[in-house]
Amino acid sequence: MKIAIQGILGSYHHQAAAEFFKSEHIDLIELDSFSKVAQSIHLESDYGIMAIENSIAGTLLPNYGLITKYDLKISGEIYLPIHHQFMAHPDSDLKTITEIRSHPMALLQCDTFLERNKHLKVMESADTASAAKEIAEKGFQNVAAIASRMSAEIYGLKILENDVQNIYKNSTRFFILQKNSVSVSDFNKVSLKFSTSHERGALASVLNEISDLNLNMKKIQSVPIVDEPWQYAFHVDLELSHPTELDILLEKIRPKTTRIQILGKYKNAVDPIVNPTAYQPILDPTYS
Repeated sequence: MKIAIQGILGSYHHQAAAEFFKSEHIDLIELDSFSKVAQSIHLESDYGIMAIENSIAGTLLPNYGLITKYDLKISGEIYLPIHHQFMAHPDSDLKTITEIRSHPMALLQCDTFLERNKHLKVMESADTASAAKEIAEKGFQNVAAIASRMSAEIYGLKILENDVQNIYKNSTRFFILQKNSVSVSDFNKVSLKFSTSHERGALASVLNEISDLNLNMKKIQSVPIVDEPWQYAFHVDLELSHPTELDILLEKIRPKTTRIQILGKYKNAVDPIVNPTAYQPILDPTYS
């Protein structure tokens, strides 16, 4: 399997891929943007991994746009605990560090730690793992990275301080995406995209049908319709007790929507923030 990720070996997308597919040895296509990940899924990759929301930073709205633009299908999801580590060259110590590098999102999630270390210059990098890789390859002893523990293991860096993120309970939800939908009968979660008229109560009417069927709506997100100014579509994620509930729902809401699309049918994943005992990370991975 070829799996496209945003980032490189040691990135959180790499870790999400390894844990979803339960394999330490996976064929990664390492890319530097979500747009390139979407293109890769459309053209060559068997799967792609794409972050869609973080428990602290919220939704990555542009990624919904990429799913629509490239007509991608959601075949799974995974929640990954995000624990940022402060790491450096093995020969470095806190006294030698003058600069910190990481992805802007990671820096944002660690701003309390950065505030305590105002004397250090902060530089943005394309990816958390790429900051770690550069330190290892170039032998920088005055530069530190904020990245995953997996990055430290892969690139041989020394962790100077553990868990430097502002909030310990921090997780990111990732979609597993494919070019074509796969017929599945065993699913308990569905992602829908729909739009309604601008009549008063149109959206409420759809949501009432969801409520009347006693379905758990895990998420609703409005997104602009690109070629229709000030028009919006809605992404909803619903938990089902039985797959047949989807057909019943669609029959009820189709007349109340102007457009509706099934983006994916898949297994509901467990968020480690809600149930830490259900999280079983890959240990001692072999990287390729």
